Amino acid sequence: MIVSLGGSALLTRAATNLLRAANPVGHPRWHRTNYAGRTVELYAGPAAALATALAAGRTRPIAGVAVAVAGACGAYDDFAGAGDPRRGFRAHLSALRDGEVTSGAVKLFGVSAAGLLAGALMKERVVDKVLAGVVIAGAAHLVNLVDVRPGRAAGTVLALGVPGLLRKGPAAGIAAAAVGAAGSVLPDDLGERAMIGDAGAHALGAALGAAVAAGSGRAGLVAHAAAVVTAAVCGERVSALAGARG
Repeated sequence: MIVSLGGSALLTRAATNLLRAANPVGHPRWHRTNYAGRTVELYAGPAAALATALAAGRTRPIAGVAVAVAGACGAYDDFAGAGDPRRGFRAHLSALRDGEVTSGAVKLFGVSAAGLLAGALMKERVVDKVLAGVVIAGAAHLVNLVDVRPGRAAGTVLALGVPGLLRKGPAAGIAAAAVGAAGSVLPDDLGERAMIGDAGAHALGAALGAAVAAGSGRAGLVAHAAAVVTAAVCGERVSALAGARG
């Protein structure tokens, strides 16, 4: 567990530095304007996703795969969907019905498929497979939902992930992967120098979900699945209300 925690933190920092060195300062592809009008870097998101996937995969390979896919789908939306004002599941599904495949739709279905696949391979009974998949995908979307201000997503991962370090077996190692990466990016995120974007939020959330799936029986899976589904529904309503007011 200590190796996953420290390794994830160090690898996140190293990957961030490598991405920064490989791209010109001020490159618009790797920078965004945040809610306060400040320019922030996007390096931390892919770096955290990579580090978390590798550290989680060391404990449970399929968990690493789910984290990697969630991070990749999030990164695709970060770059391909830059400037798209549509938010929430409903907006992207509406576009899909009209024949437009948005980057948000790719992210939604990609993360969901990765979660369900991981859940299917982590559990034995069909019901548990489905519940675990919902928890993994739902947790990925949940962390992204709270990523509306500096530090909220990474802070949420720390708050939800630290208790998981006290568990035994693979659950602790997977949780440690998420906590290490989140702790590494939090100072720059809070300082409004960087943002983790969809890549980091979805990857870290998927790791939290995988940790829950690895360490929970059916009762725990039901409770966590209900929680993430409720959060998604509430978040969708808030997004719709904000869009109507805007």
